[in-house]
Amino acid sequence: MSNKYSCGNNVTLIFPCSGASDVGELSDRVARRMMKAGIGKMYCLAGIGGHVEDIINNSKKADKIIVIDGCSILCALKTLEHADLKGKAVNLEELGFIKGKSTVKGDVISRAFEKVNEKLKNY
Repeated sequence: MSNKYSCGNNVTLIFPCSGASDVGELSDRVARRMMKAGIGKMYCLAGIGGHVEDIINNSKKADKIIVIDGCSILCALKTLEHADLKGKAVNLEELGFIKGKSTVKGDVISRAFEKVNEKLKNY
């Protein structure tokens, strides 16, 4: 898989919050689009929160980690920090996607994908 945020065989992992709200779903859909675009590989946030040793160890070996939270609660970021993992965090709320007011449909997903990629362009 090519990866525009790293070179060679480096690994970039993407952790969306995938929460129950509209922006949680939006974070998941953006991460899936990023994976399909070859930007990185989605990885299991629940495995991090569940303290699954192999998932945590594999994540620690990643060259880069991208965290996509849907709102200001920052569940994904806090879950990774709890496991001593750090990465580049993007909050969809800071990009203009408001919880409870962001319909998850094609044009919104595309706009969120573009804004997230813009935020990550120097990562």
